Amino acid sequence: MNYLNYVVAAYLVFAVVMLWDWLAPRLRIRQQLRSAHLLATRKQAAKVNVGGELTR
Repeated sequence: MNYLNYVVAAYLVFAVVMLWDWLAPRLRIRQQLRSAHLLATRKQAAKVNVGGELTR
């Protein structure tokens, strides 16, 4: 019996899972940093517009 195909598939699945385990937190951190930056930009813009005319 030849189990080469099963072994290769198992290592491939392992590699994909390890890659996702490495990549997912980085994507989440990047998303959170972008969200925080956009929120800070909106707050800064709101401070500038206080007392001014309403804008859309």
